[in-house]
Order: sequence, then structure tokens, then C-alpha cells
Amino acid sequence: MRVAIAEDSVLLREGLTGLLRDAGFDVVARCGDGDALRQAVAALVPEVVITDIRMPPTFTDEGLRAAVEIREAHPGTGVLVLSQHIEPALAMTLFAGSADGVGYLLKDRVSEVAEFLSAVRRIGSGGAVVDPLIVSALVARRRPEDPLAGLTPREREVLELMATGHSNQGIADRLFLTLRAVEKYVSSIFGKLGLPATGSESRRVLAVLLFLRSFEGAHDVDEPHR
Repeated sequence: MRVAIAEDSVLLREGLTGLLRDAGFDVVARCGDGDALRQAVAALVPEVVITDIRMPPTFTDEGLRAAVEIREAHPGTGVLVLSQHIEPALAMTLFAGSADGVGYLLKDRVSEVAEFLSAVRRIGSGGAVVDPLIVSALVARRRPEDPLAGLTPREREVLELMATGHSNQGIADRLFLTLRAVEKYVSSIFGKLGLPATGSESRRVLAVLLFLRSFEGAHDVDEPHR
């Protein structure tokens, strides 16, 4: 899988490069700002782009804007955004159009190597991944008019874990359920959300997108992750 990295910190950029190459990824570009990333993606069309949100020159949302533009110009390229902060509103901006091949993780998640690499692979395959702390922040600010109100508490738990990129087996392990029980919950979620009977991964992505959109209008959070 071909990957392009955009990160202004040389130390983190080189660390990500080594981590991905050791896992068998082909890192085709290493960039220090959004403009360089756009040019690299246009020339090389990688399967996945990994970018920091805050990059030169203003260190506000250059990486996020580059990610959104790349998604529009190259819809087949997955995008994983890394952030030092819990910023649900920025996450919603990233997921505004589609959740296919999109991820938003806190930088600390990189240290959980197996999960991080699994997230990159899932995004490259068209899946969606949201950092658990981002999901928690969204859930804490749930709107009174909850579009997911028809889900049971357990179904909501399963959907939250789907949003963070867990497979059915991963959900079963986390909730101490059998795989068959999780499959029933997932099927029930799809049915209650009225998702079309397309491929399983496509429906998971649609479910994640509905989950995220159910929090639109919630107040933003901008605090460093410790």
C-alpha cells in the first residue's frame, strides 16, 4: 500500500516513515506542509495520505484543508488525519462528504502500533476510523434530538466501537460477547438505520457517518490530549 505523509515535525515524520516501512507499506512521499502534500498526491496518487492538522505557515488547519481538497480531487485516496487535540468540529469537517476511507486519530494513538497500522490498512481499504476519545467527546455532547434514539444502549456501544474501527471480532473481545451476538447487533443496527443491503464494509462506513452526523451542532472541544 502506497502512503504519503505530511508532518512538519521531522522527528515524527521520520518515525512514521520507519514504522510504516517496517510493516510493509511503501512510503512514496514525506512532506512538511500542505502545498507539498497536494503536489505529491497529484503526482503519485497514493492509496493513503497521513497528515497532521496543524502545519506551516499558520499552524491552524492547513493539513485538514489539504485533506479535504485531496478527498475531492482524488476520491479513491484514503485520508488519515492526526491531531494533538480533541477537536470534534474539525472531525466533522473531514467526514462532511463521505466516511469512505477517512480516519481521524490523536497522535498518541501512533504509539499503539498494531492498532495504528490496522487503522491505516482499514482506511486504505475504504473503511472509517475515529479516535475513541473523539467519539467520547461527541457522545458527551449528544443533541437532545438524537437520530439514533431507536438503538438500544448495547447497540449504541457496538456502533461506537464500529466508529473507532473495530471489526466484529474486536467488538466481541471488547464487550465480552460471542461473535454471533455481535453479528446480530450489527445486523439490527443496519436495519434500524435503514441502510441499504450493500457490502458489509460499505454499510459499516454508512453507519459510522450517520453516527457522526448525529452530533452535528454540538459545541466544539479544543483541548490537548494528555
